[in-house]
Amino acid sequence: MTTRAILLASAVFALSWFQCIASDPSLLQDFCVVDKMSKVRVNGFPCKDAKDVVAEDFFFSGLHMAGNTTNKQGSAVTPVNVAQIAGLNTMGISLARIDYAPYGLNPPHTHPRATEILTVLEGSLYVGFVTSNPDNKLFTKVLNKGDVFVFPEGLIHFQFNYGTNNAVAIAALSSQNPGVITVANAVFGSKPSISDDVLAKAFQVDKKTIDRIQAQF
Repeated sequence: MTTRAILLASAVFALSWFQCIASDPSLLQDFCVVDKMSKVRVNGFPCKDAKDVVAEDFFFSGLHMAGNTTNKQGSAVTPVNVAQIAGLNTMGISLARIDYAPYGLNPPHTHPRATEILTVLEGSLYVGFVTSNPDNKLFTKVLNKGDVFVFPEGLIHFQFNYGTNNAVAIAALSSQNPGVITVANAVFGSKPSISDDVLAKAFQVDKKTIDRIQAQF
C-alpha cells in the first residue's frame, strides 16, 4: 500500500471514529429499555432483562394536550425523551411539543447533545440561532404552519410567537437525552450565584443592574 493510500485510509478511519463518538452510542441489540431499579451508573442507562420488556416501555400518551403557557415566558415544552419512554435508551432520538401563547417565547437556549429540527403545526413563529465565536452570526426565519427549520447541535437558538393566536410546534432531536441550557437561567439563576464582579465585567454593566436581573431568577 502506498503512503498516499495509507494516509487516505487513516483519514477515513479517523472521521468514522469521530462520528461514532460525537453522538449517542449506536445500538448493539434490538433495544435497551431502561432498568430504573439498577444501581449501575453508566453513560446513559443500563438495560433491563429483555424478558421483562413490555409494550408500555415504548409508549407515551399526552402529546395531544396543550402545555400550560401561563408563565413569564408564555411557552411550555412537553418533552418525550428517555425519561418519558424507557425504550428510547440507546435509540439516539427524542422529541418535544412546544406551545406558545400570543407573544410567547421559548427563550435563547442550547441543547448540548443534539441537533433539533422544528416543525410548526399551528400559528407562526420567528425563529433563529447564533453561530459560535468569533462570528456570532444570527440566522433568522419566519415560519408558518407546515414549515420546518433546523437548529445545529450546541448553538444558541430561540422561537418567538409574534402573533395574536396560539402557536404549536413539534421538535425532533438527535439524542435520547438532548439536555437543555437556558442561557438566562444558567447565567443569572445559577446556584450558588455567579459573582457580581464576574457578571458585571462580562456584560459591561454595573453590579446593581446584575442584582436586578438575578432577582428575576
